[in-house]
Amino acid sequence: MKAAVYTKYGPPEVLQLQETEKPSPKDNEILLRLEATAVNSGDLRIRKADPFGVRLFFGLMKPKRNILGAVFSGEIVSVGKDVRLFHAGDEVFGHTDMRFGAYAEYMSLSESSTVALKPDSLKHTEAAVIPFGGTTALHFIKKAKIKPGQKVLINGASGAVGSAAIQLAKYFGARVTGICSTANIGLVKSLGADEVIDYTKSDFTKNSETYDIIFDTVNKIPFSNGIKSLNKNGILILSSAGMSEMLQGFWTSMTNSKKVLTGVISHNADDINFLKNLIESNKLKPVIDKTYPLEQIVEAHAYVEQGHKKGNVAIVINH
Repeated sequence: MKAAVYTKYGPPEVLQLQETEKPSPKDNEILLRLEATAVNSGDLRIRKADPFGVRLFFGLMKPKRNILGAVFSGEIVSVGKDVRLFHAGDEVFGHTDMRFGAYAEYMSLSESSTVALKPDSLKHTEAAVIPFGGTTALHFIKKAKIKPGQKVLINGASGAVGSAAIQLAKYFGARVTGICSTANIGLVKSLGADEVIDYTKSDFTKNSETYDIIFDTVNKIPFSNGIKSLNKNGILILSSAGMSEMLQGFWTSMTNSKKVLTGVISHNADDINFLKNLIESNKLKPVIDKTYPLEQIVEAHAYVEQGHKKGNVAIVINH
């Protein structure tokens, strides 16, 4: 089968299209013919081994897993003898978690993974971009226990996580303020934000406003500024935090009425089915900036690495 393979850490050019062995499903696994995936910040971090700690989990000198891609949409072509939840011919979408492997024509994974039937209303490219931002935003929003009427500020509101966070926060009844650049104001408003702050013209930390929850999806708000802009029992969510922010967050949560949420996300089939139901009730929609074929995976990574994408970058897998 065709796959985008990397055998060393580095720039986008380390990704090379190669012929690899087609997987065979185990007794509890489904075999997918993948139709689409996406390029996300997680793929970039693993590909570059940045931060260095990536190497402790994915290979010290070179990557242990040679095919990236954490999200997918496709069709089940066969199932193991113990599989009960899915059948050959089902169209599904989901998240591979840390297994990756979606930059390929075929992939096998357990039926108990973060996978669900694809909404009929979505194309494969649209379905594939939902799980990364959707599960990340949902993980932290559930931990923060957002309540109706709370004031929520989302930084990086036009990105993959931010665009999902706006829609999820609105679903749970929050009043949402999004932070983005001038070019993305229209997009952020269209996703449901009640207010939008253009960071090129205004610094929210100087407007005397405080918030119940601040969700920094891009790790751009200075830690002390984020804490100061919270209400007394407010929560700062740092979904892209580095080790320094994690340590500061742990100390703040231990010594202050304000709390900081960071760390690795977790998700399961219930989460992806929850997102599926929101899509089918028109409460959640995908945001796609650009679409590339798998043959242009290097160009797709280079574009995402610039840091200015709107929502998601989808990858079409041509068989």
